[in-house]
Amino acid sequence: MLKFLLGSITFYTIIPLPTSWEKSFQSIAAWSPVVGLLIGIILGIIDYILTFIGFPITVRSTLIVFLGIFITGGLHLDGVIDSADGMGLNDPQKRLMAMEDSSTGAFGVIAGVMVIFLKIVALSAITNYRLWILMVTYGWGRWAQVFSISFYPYLKKVGKGFFHKQYINYPKDLLFGILSLLITNILWIMFTSHQELLGIIIVMTGIVISIGVSSFFNKQFGGYTGDTYGAVVEWTESLILCVLVLNFSGQ
Repeated sequence: MLKFLLGSITFYTIIPLPTSWEKSFQSIAAWSPVVGLLIGIILGIIDYILTFIGFPITVRSTLIVFLGIFITGGLHLDGVIDSADGMGLNDPQKRLMAMEDSSTGAFGVIAGVMVIFLKIVALSAITNYRLWILMVTYGWGRWAQVFSISFYPYLKKVGKGFFHKQYINYPKDLLFGILSLLITNILWIMFTSHQELLGIIIVMTGIVISIGVSSFFNKQFGGYTGDTYGAVVEWTESLILCVLVLNFSGQ
């Protein structure tokens, strides 16, 4: 099992791992929610350090969002940009061609800025439980990708996205991801004065937004590509943060 986790970390992040460690890339999608939790932990620890130093919350939130992009190598944000360029066209075939174009269009730039802006503003409004919020946000964002891979067709016969679709094990991988997130949620409830209601809100928010965003992009393109997988991750993260502001701002 460890080799699958290490393969997922290698694929989805720029975190350096020793070359001598055995890695497998066949089940990387299944382990992506766990990688999301790991990214959230790293960002949460950095956020604590920045708080201790004395950085104001807006500056901290901006740095955390940028560090999140850096840790993932901009992999998913690139999907946001390319998918938005495709959605700017009505013809399905032209949409796919636009997404393959190496140049960035106006729609792509706007979408990329929107995602970054939403994350910074929402995270700046969340004053407590920030490490936990970062964990669940990045975890559910990647579970949304697993949901998309499991339920919707892939539109190409090549590429990294096709590799994901080829090796997905439904429903095992989908259940493994959500179980990992549920266990993490239960542990959080146990160590935070048994706030069961907030824990339930987080789970329901994650499930509803993940399924909703996945369904939206499937409806727009009639299936998925590697770019739209990335877009699902980023938009799910952004919307989850926005919704959680209602429950975690000024707690």
